[in-house]
Amino acid sequence: MNSFFNKIMSALMAFVVMFSTMSFTVDLHYCGDTMVDFSFFNAAESCGMDKIQETSDSENTSMSQKSCCSDEKLIIQGQDDLKDNFSTLTFEQQVFVASFVYSYINLFEGRTSKEFPYTDYSPQFVKRDVQVLHQTFLI
Repeated sequence: MNSFFNKIMSALMAFVVMFSTMSFTVDLHYCGDTMVDFSFFNAAESCGMDKIQETSDSENTSMSQKSCCSDEKLIIQGQDDLKDNFSTLTFEQQVFVASFVYSYINLFEGRTSKEFPYTDYSPQFVKRDVQVLHQTFLI
């Protein structure tokens, strides 16, 4: 069970590193205010309104109309400042990492003895029954 969990966590961490360092571009095509098409790999396909306005512009060159379509590119940059090794850690950082690892490993150590420290003590003496006195009962 523990090795299976370690394999899942290592695969998850590999995907996190891969997606945090990957850059990509999203190409969007709007016709008016509505998004018609988007693409991750190629240019977004046009809705065809650009071609209709080009033909009308060629017939009447004295008047130019503004296109209702627009293209937009979103460029998402990945992270490039990853450290390759940990040899450049300062002394304080090395002390912190060592103490964190030591305390984390000792956090999950189980109790080896079955001793209960409260067995030598007797329970408190109850002078009066407080629940009956205040008439508060658990239902």
